[in-house]
Amino acid sequence: MPRRILVIIGHPDPEPKRLCRALAASYADGARSAGHEVQLIDVAALDFPLLRTMEEFERRPLPVTLEAAVEAIRHAEHIVFVFPLWLGTMPALLKAFLEQVMRPGVAFAYSEAGGGGFARTLLKGRSARVIVTMGMPASFYRFWYLGHGVAGLRRNILNFVGISPVRETLFGMVDGASAETRAKWLAKMRALGARAG
Repeated sequence: MPRRILVIIGHPDPEPKRLCRALAASYADGARSAGHEVQLIDVAALDFPLLRTMEEFERRPLPVTLEAAVEAIRHAEHIVFVFPLWLGTMPALLKAFLEQVMRPGVAFAYSEAGGGGFARTLLKGRSARVIVTMGMPASFYRFWYLGHGVAGLRRNILNFVGISPVRETLFGMVDGASAETRAKWLAKMRALGARAG
């Protein structure tokens, strides 16, 4: 059954030759070839301010430049995040984007009782895949660092707003990867896209 898929490219460098962009494009191609509806958001192409206070996070109107992104998130059934690991987690630009689009009233709602209680999720019923490139071996990141940055994204942002399940695909040692290895990675992304996984 066709699904509505949103692919969010979280590499802050707009250079077209980046591996993250190739992985995202392969996933999207595979999904489209299987009949899924695909939208793309390239965070590097967006212009938006940083949130600096709790008041801005809770009350500042969403920037006009992110309105289409929020609608795409609401429309999606499956959201794919593709980004490089920087200092153990996502790049700052992607985090700033998520702070804007995962705000109260968009991704969750505070308890109506006020002053406590659990937030109500507004993005329930969506699944996600997190695709991360890194310079270290992926197994080392998983077992030595416990996948800390990816786990934080899954637990503290995506699960918090109701997105579940969240699956992960990690590509390690990308700088020294051969053309053959990269071709295998791209084929893997096409296959994942085709099954909206």
